[in-house]
Amino acid sequence: MELHFVLLLVAVLLIVVSVVQRLAARLALSASVLLAVIGLVIGTTAAALSYLAPQSPIGEVAGRIFDLQIGSEAFLYIFLPILLFQSALEIEVREIFEDAAPILLLAVIAVVIATLVIGVALAPVAGVSIVACWMLGAIVATTDPVAVIGIFRDVGAPSRLTRLVEGESLLNDAAAIALFAVLLEIVIGGHGAGAGGVAVSFVRAFVGGIVVGAVGARLLVALLAWLPDLRLAQVTLTLALPYLVFILGERTFGVSGVVAAVTAGLVTSAIGQPRMSPADWTFLHELWEQLAFWASSLIFVLASVLVPRMAANASWNDALVLALLVLAALVARAVVLFGLMPALSAMKLGERVSTGFKVVILWGGLRGAVTLALALAVRENELISPDIKRFITVQATGFVFFTLLVQGTTLRTLIRLLRLDRLTPFDQALRRHVLTLSRERVVSAVQEIGERYGFTDSLVHGVARGFSGADTKATSTMRMERSAVLAVTDQDRLRLGLVALATREREIVLEHFAARTVSGRIVDELLADVNQLVDQTRLKGRDAYLAVAAVMVGFSWRFRLALFFHRRLRRDGLLVDRLGDRFERLLVSRIALDELSPYIDEKIAALVGPTVTPAIHDVLKDRQLMTHGALEALVAQYPAYAELLERRFLTRVGLRREDMEYRSLFGEHFIGPELFGVLQRELHATRAGVDVRPRLDLGLEIRGLISRVPMFATLPEADLDAVAHLLRPRVCVPGERLIRAGERGDAMYFISAGVVEVQAAGQRIPLAAGNFFGEMALVLETPRTADVIASTYCQLLMLQEADFRNILHRHPAIKAQIDREAAHRSKMNLAASRPAKTAP
Repeated sequence: MELHFVLLLVAVLLIVVSVVQRLAARLALSASVLLAVIGLVIGTTAAALSYLAPQSPIGEVAGRIFDLQIGSEAFLYIFLPILLFQSALEIEVREIFEDAAPILLLAVIAVVIATLVIGVALAPVAGVSIVACWMLGAIVATTDPVAVIGIFRDVGAPSRLTRLVEGESLLNDAAAIALFAVLLEIVIGGHGAGAGGVAVSFVRAFVGGIVVGAVGARLLVALLAWLPDLRLAQVTLTLALPYLVFILGERTFGVSGVVAAVTAGLVTSAIGQPRMSPADWTFLHELWEQLAFWASSLIFVLASVLVPRMAANASWNDALVLALLVLAALVARAVVLFGLMPALSAMKLGERVSTGFKVVILWGGLRGAVTLALALAVRENELISPDIKRFITVQATGFVFFTLLVQGTTLRTLIRLLRLDRLTPFDQALRRHVLTLSRERVVSAVQEIGERYGFTDSLVHGVARGFSGADTKATSTMRMERSAVLAVTDQDRLRLGLVALATREREIVLEHFAARTVSGRIVDELLADVNQLVDQTRLKGRDAYLAVAAVMVGFSWRFRLALFFHRRLRRDGLLVDRLGDRFERLLVSRIALDELSPYIDEKIAALVGPTVTPAIHDVLKDRQLMTHGALEALVAQYPAYAELLERRFLTRVGLRREDMEYRSLFGEHFIGPELFGVLQRELHATRAGVDVRPRLDLGLEIRGLISRVPMFATLPEADLDAVAHLLRPRVCVPGERLIRAGERGDAMYFISAGVVEVQAAGQRIPLAAGNFFGEMALVLETPRTADVIASTYCQLLMLQEADFRNILHRHPAIKAQIDREAAHRSKMNLAASRPAKTAP
């Protein structure tokens, strides 16, 4: 077929796609449903005209459309990677993990159950083998979220319902296609690898796809960081990624390209944002949304155009089989939703899914382009018998159009009947917060523009009153909103205020990232923490807010892993990086929290009322104390490095301001493009030097640490070298338990810097730099008698038991000092353990 005809057809279809959006909005229908109907009408009309008037110009064009050479590979390789990557890119990975158990149940287990149930139900009446029926089951097990998500958004369905359906659709394509490939091999070859072979093939395809997608996305993210401020180049890389991992996965590594594309999108979504500016990240999402819109629209129309050719020679008996297929698919899905999903909740593997959600998910399992593409692949395969080809193409096509035309057109009504489109009182209060803030800004803008252009005061005030809710309709709306808020308890008001506070904190972090005053990796971690803060506070309120805040200032698993490398493998690089990250995180958090204090009085107080506002201030103060305390502990141990980071932060602020000044002067034509270019290059060179974070020096040089311990100060040079060879440096963090009472003593410790606290017999004894501890158990050869906990960041020198005895043998002076201290502490412990005498 001529290229110009294909391009002309695509251009016409794009016009149709655009017009349909308006029509769908008027008819309150999903655009995907209308596009499928239009494609079916085009295909049917083309078939009729090519048959009735084959020699006429119209008949020739109709014949070309009817014989349109679009194979299954065109759908799978051109359109599918775009749809999969964009869907994954839009998903918050953290939210997917929260509902991982029900999503995996719907995406994997449900596919297997649907395949088995459909095969068993259709085998007695289909006239083909049960394996062919199972293959049909795998084909129709793929769900298409495009139409469903559009309906959810139109009616305001709960976000968790949308998340469950999106998560399911991302993964069940991979499961269904993997099953389909195995069953196709059995149908063609007449034999299979057995249940074990099927399971191994599925796991290999799935896990292999994850690896390929994750590696590809990691490489992409590294390149994004290498191309800062080059928006078009960065976006181009993301366009190449899904095709790269999809094709390499399918053709080179023999794994699931679908899983690879999905994984690439999820990883890019999770770690890609800090490598781009906020404006570029928004542009990226908008571009991918446009690409997915074109792909999903064209795939629905083109696949539907092929339906008359795929469903030729259908009979009434096929209709009966189709009815049984629909029933079997619904039963299989109901078994999963109402039988297996409650078991997940009972086993604490996932939060409970309400009955209303289950009903909507059951009825909302629409099928679309992937199902048609797989059916088309069967139709094109010359090794499959004609009976099986006809059976699968007719039933798959009929099933897709049943879900679109029956389930898709009634899903909106079902959601409304179940009242899932209603906002909770809390969300109503949150809606009022959004409206209040936005209306205030709109009113200010109207008044400012009115004054600037000299409109009359009465006109300006009248328009402003309309936006502020002073007119009749707005007043009625505001009264309803206020009544809804009045129904909310003080605890809910506090929760609402804390959610608004956390949302504003997220905005502040992004503002600092846009101003380039904080590095991308730190922003990534901060945004993940703040998002967790918003979600948990929305669900559980004040206690959850403070619990997440405590985690934010605590030591992450990455930090603990760095400590492990430092202590066990004597590698300090990771620890240096994590301490630097912790410095920067706490510094930005402290600045953000300080900016939140006035925001409570300026914005949140009007939302929650005067009785709750002091409680929000108290919660914020608790967070500030947590953050300030954690930062001060670091500053006390590494003051010079703290000053370097603060200097770097202020320098970045200055560079950002300098950049704004240059752009303003260029925009006002005060300077020309040549001078502007020179200034920008000089600025970028300066910024490149500042963007490199200074490296923290842990100060773990053994001789330097030894020199701070008075016991070793008088040793001869040769003995110092021998002692330095035996001692091991160790960094400890505040709150870390160094020694536990009752355990066997295997080492003693010298404090080079910092403070520890000895806790024994109800006493708390601080030990500062120059002291030592842990020797009692070694001298007396008894279990530990006290707990020792780091009060600050500490630099310790650890001496193992065998080395301890060697030093005591070679250095009588050190032995004498340790013996004296051990005897003194033994007397103190004995005195503390005696019961107090009572007065007669």
